[in-house]
Amino acid sequence: MVCDQLRNVVTRVEADVASGPIVPLVTPQEIRSYLASHYDFARPLALEDVCADVERMLRTWQVQVTHPRYFGLFNPSVTLASVIADTLVAMYNPQLATWRTSPAANEIERHTLAWLSGKFGFPADAVASFTSGGAEANLSAVIVALTRAFPDYGEHGLRRLTASPTVYLTDESHHSFNKIAHMTGLGRRAIRIVATDGHQRMDLDDLTRRISEDRQSGLAPFMVVGTAGTTAAGVIDPLPDLVRFCRSEDLWLHVDAAWGGAAIISPSLRGRLAGIEAANSITCDAHKWFSVPMAAGMFFCRHSDAVDEAFRAETSYMPAKTVGPVRDPYTTSVQWSRRFIGLKLFLALAQQGESGYVQMIEHQARMGDVLRESLKRAGWRIVNDTPLPLVCFTRDGLVTAKFLAALHQGQIAWMSEVRLGGGAPVVRACVTSFRTTEADIEWVVREMGRLI
Repeated sequence: MVCDQLRNVVTRVEADVASGPIVPLVTPQEIRSYLASHYDFARPLALEDVCADVERMLRTWQVQVTHPRYFGLFNPSVTLASVIADTLVAMYNPQLATWRTSPAANEIERHTLAWLSGKFGFPADAVASFTSGGAEANLSAVIVALTRAFPDYGEHGLRRLTASPTVYLTDESHHSFNKIAHMTGLGRRAIRIVATDGHQRMDLDDLTRRISEDRQSGLAPFMVVGTAGTTAAGVIDPLPDLVRFCRSEDLWLHVDAAWGGAAIISPSLRGRLAGIEAANSITCDAHKWFSVPMAAGMFFCRHSDAVDEAFRAETSYMPAKTVGPVRDPYTTSVQWSRRFIGLKLFLALAQQGESGYVQMIEHQARMGDVLRESLKRAGWRIVNDTPLPLVCFTRDGLVTAKFLAALHQGQIAWMSEVRLGGGAPVVRACVTSFRTTEADIEWVVREMGRLI
């Protein structure tokens, strides 16, 4: 019954979003004034009326990221099964801190993560967990890598170390690592920015030079972060080269594949991620290219002993540890109390099947190719190189900010501005919806021509 009712609601919302505006035209003061005048919480209101009003606010005052012409950041259209999953989780409210409290939920997550871990080529004894997002997964990677590289770190902190640890990544890497360096006590200056080549990929020669110089200066390099699908341009760092280098230098290789990691299940794309199977750890977000609702990050690590040491915890008010081959998530992850995050991916995979997901991902990749070719025919210049459906483009004389303002004002599409390699701003468009069609793209490119 829940499934049938939600199917009708989701179908209606999808149709409303697809036929309506993409960009809200509203000021903060307008929303604040409305909330102040309608919701002082002094008296109870009818739930049906409040729900209808909240839905109206979301429909009117939000960039519609599930719109087929939303070509923005990695906020996908979502599958029906994943919406149903989130509703079931809210109703039953399982607590996944311990296995004993929620055996079914914990095993469903373990089963789902093991499937994807195998696709990445990780060994059967690798450990994985669902996270609140890619930032938490990246934080987990840094904590576990520190714990493995510096045995004194867990008990005594950085002050016991004889040299300052350093992390290596490019300017195209996700900026969550700047926060992580602050939170872990490494300090933001522990982040060492490696140069990129002409395609914004990590430059191995510069990485080699920087690590050699830092060691000579008394620092302690311990981690390299490669990216499989950068936010700005969809770049995939040279993973096989990074694997060989990190092995030779005894460095932890973390691959941030928050968006691009889903390509591992695609026969036509998985070769682009060659080398990821040899990483020490991986970040991948189901709430990106696996098209489930926020928030559903995932952390994968081949070193279960290091994970156990990094997050070990024990207290009398938690149920006793379960005997047998299970792990209590509060002892193997950053989180303590934790929502049943994984059901939305499990249910969507069960409903779509692997083949259905392959079709969804490869369809979006094809739409990226359609967008590139359509833009070229219309006189635009493509300025990034990626097999993923993310296209950065410009043309002579284009004032990017003015163009995007007109694009949004006309409700043609949602795109954003980005600078690649410190150059001039260009337009960034990413296909994030499995509902985007070739007709959508051709129409958008034609309408864009009227704005220049």
